[in-house]
Amino acid sequence: MRVLKVWLVLGLSVVAGSAWANGGLTLEQIAKVRGVSQAAVSPDGTQVAYGLSVPREIGVDDDGPAWNELHVADRNGSSRGFVTGKVNVGGVEWLPDSRGIAFLAKRQGDETRALYRIPLHGGESSVIAKLKSDVSSFSLSPDGRQAALLATEPESDALKALKKQGFTQKVYEEDWHAVQLWIANLDDAQAAPRLVAVEGSVQSVAWSPAGDRLALLVAPRQLTDDTLVFTRVRIVSTDGRVLGTVDNPGKISGLSWSPDGEHLAFISAEDKHDAQQGRLFVVGKQGGAWRDLLPGLEGHVVDVEWRDASTLLFLSHEGVQARLAEVGVGGGEQRTLLPAAGPVWTGFNVASQGDIALTGSTPQHPSEVFLLPAGTAEARRLTDSNPWLKDVRLAQQEVIRYAARDGLEIEGLLVRPLQHAGARVPPAARAPLIVVVHGGPESHYSNGWLTAYSQPLHHAAAQGYAVFLPNYRSSTGRGVAFSKQGFGRPGMEEFDDVVDGVDHLIGIGLVDGNKVGITGGSYGGYASAWGSTHYSDRFAASVMFVGISDQASLVTTGDIPWEQNLVHWGTWPWENPELYRQTSPITHAQKSKTPTLILHGEADPRVPVMQSYMMYRYLKLAGQAPVRLVLYPGEGHGNARAASRYDYSVRLMQWMDHYLKGPGGEPPPYQVEYALPAASGKK
Repeated sequence: MRVLKVWLVLGLSVVAGSAWANGGLTLEQIAKVRGVSQAAVSPDGTQVAYGLSVPREIGVDDDGPAWNELHVADRNGSSRGFVTGKVNVGGVEWLPDSRGIAFLAKRQGDETRALYRIPLHGGESSVIAKLKSDVSSFSLSPDGRQAALLATEPESDALKALKKQGFTQKVYEEDWHAVQLWIANLDDAQAAPRLVAVEGSVQSVAWSPAGDRLALLVAPRQLTDDTLVFTRVRIVSTDGRVLGTVDNPGKISGLSWSPDGEHLAFISAEDKHDAQQGRLFVVGKQGGAWRDLLPGLEGHVVDVEWRDASTLLFLSHEGVQARLAEVGVGGGEQRTLLPAAGPVWTGFNVASQGDIALTGSTPQHPSEVFLLPAGTAEARRLTDSNPWLKDVRLAQQEVIRYAARDGLEIEGLLVRPLQHAGARVPPAARAPLIVVVHGGPESHYSNGWLTAYSQPLHHAAAQGYAVFLPNYRSSTGRGVAFSKQGFGRPGMEEFDDVVDGVDHLIGIGLVDGNKVGITGGSYGGYASAWGSTHYSDRFAASVMFVGISDQASLVTTGDIPWEQNLVHWGTWPWENPELYRQTSPITHAQKSKTPTLILHGEADPRVPVMQSYMMYRYLKLAGQAPVRLVLYPGEGHGNARAASRYDYSVRLMQWMDHYLKGPGGEPPPYQVEYALPAASGKK
């Protein structure tokens, strides 16, 4: 057995290896990258509160997910921490007078996640509302004296007592607990919040600026399928009386009231077969029929707020960029504020006097806070969460477009090898290629910061790889029609698009067609499995993460069968068994000659771990190529803990290096080498 090697280093930011010599990112540096998770501008426009995701230091801190801190920046970019350290702050919202911030946290001594308030100008944070279960989200009343709280129905004392006696059984899809709506009086922390009766399970709440009603997103049950495709808008009084409903057609998000409380905007799917909410709809305060303000938009709206009672601001992802624009409540002509170029915006928030705070990234840096002052045309960056990045030379990232075999134009991102940045590589120096396929497929890659634990792009580029991220048909960002291109035909033409992109890169002389690897998670894991079986002759290595191997069993064992039927398949396995069989990678396992690494969280409810067990066993019994299965206890549909993420990064690159640049043949040792701090003196 190979002994695990621990390198003596002065923390994870100091590393050895060719990536450091080339000026590129190391896996250890990727593991410590910070990013802004949300931003909210104060009503008076003078300050921006933001959440900062801070990864734990591997080998030093106790393992777990990243912490999320609360910071505040002024208009000049001077920033200070308000709630920092081992904290998980969420749901940041300013009090109406701009003198304090409300947020969610579970701090030392708290039994549940509570609603806190912290003054802007000095003073400690204090609990202003709490329940018997964790508060998941909240919305403040217009005067800031009340808060609508959402929290899962707590377990009864009797049930808790039974669990202590060992009765921990679960009744699948029956013992769910609804998310309830509560109203808390913030002027009296001792007063118990009031339960508001709502039929169903509440997913989101927005208090009307008029103060007389709440907009809710309500699912029939707290089951994933229900929350995805059966959630509907309900407008209620503060005592729970239903004032109106909206029969929105499928997926939905982004509730936003007009300042006068007369209209409600939301982001919806176009119809029940639309895979992603992305249409901007408006209804009156009583609900009823909606208006699509941006019919035919070749993009997807991802955020919406009101500038004034007659004008909406919206953020749309269009191709690989993002655009901030405004439109009147009656629809019609749009006015672009920030064009689809520059930073890729992921969210925004507007002050009452017009200043806009945005979160966004570029190919050179992860998500940061920007400010667009009222009346100006350029957003200023306020934060620099990773100042050390300025000393790291990053590879060139560029947009590429090519024609699929049926003529459809496909767009994607290319990260060139660092040493070849900006140059056409001669055939003698063609680079190995790693293809990274996004999940969904209702998702897409934008031309922003894309490096992460599961796609360490800049590290791979520093090691001499080209990295290709295709937005194959069915991706979002190009309108509803494009996102429906794969409906009823999962995989198939979608993954043909991926291979056609590889051929394009071979054709321009950049990559070596014999040294191509493929990886991705979820639907991208499905693509990786497809690449190692159906398209095995095209890929020399595959790394499959939480991926799909057998479509019929996925529909019947995963937690989103109706979502798959309505927006992906249009049929059930018993109605078209041959389609399900032919689109399953295990059907083609016998022709696999591609070394395949399979990784999966054991607690994954979306793509159950049996999908990876099946893929492993089929490939193992086929016996045509090496295969390895790595499981992560306690992890779900993607890794959350720092150590699991780092281990994944190391194994991914080890597999690609071994089969695309190294000796190939038998797999590398299953025990990997980590670059960790010295154990002595560390706690």
